[in-house]
Amino acid sequence: MKRHGLILFLVALLILPIMALNFTSCAKKAVTTEAPGISAEEKARQEAERKKREQAEREKAAAEAKKKAEAEAKLKEQQLAREKAAAYAQRALFLNQHVHFDFDKYTIKTNAEIVLRAKADYMKKNPKIAIEIQGHCDERGTLDYNLALGDRRANAAAKYLMSLGISQSRIETISYGEERPLNPGHNEDAWAENRRAQFLIISGE
Repeated sequence: MKRHGLILFLVALLILPIMALNFTSCAKKAVTTEAPGISAEEKARQEAERKKREQAEREKAAAEAKKKAEAEAKLKEQQLAREKAAAYAQRALFLNQHVHFDFDKYTIKTNAEIVLRAKADYMKKNPKIAIEIQGHCDERGTLDYNLALGDRRANAAAKYLMSLGISQSRIETISYGEERPLNPGHNEDAWAENRRAQFLIISGE
């Protein structure tokens, strides 16, 4: 009887560790199995946030690109406006700066050469334009004499432009004699202002 009890005790000693090991393994498996994961709702929320961030980044990039394009367009517009204003000023100077002559003369003076060189430069920069040079006189002298003198003045200016490389085909001349005074006065200042060659752009703009 004592022997039988001893055997059972030994068997128990062998079985109990095995059972304990199996229980621990099962517990670990249970813990592993029962560990909480990311729910479908959480995944959806994270995905929505990711898409929202990407959308915000795209919108930010688009806004920056638009701002840059608008700034570049504004700079280009300002540059064009400056160029247009400069071109307008140069045209106005070409039309409003006249070549003046001494009384009863059609000789090109030194100050007139400066004016004509500037006009030649303008015509070279604008190769499509053609001009009319109008010869004018003061009121002294006969109508016929002043018409002839105005013609000589217009042609003198035309020849000077041609000597600077402007084609004759781009230049027309006409005389108005004393018919179109700039200054209606009857004194030396008025007469000096009226003795002139005046320039008009007739085509090519």
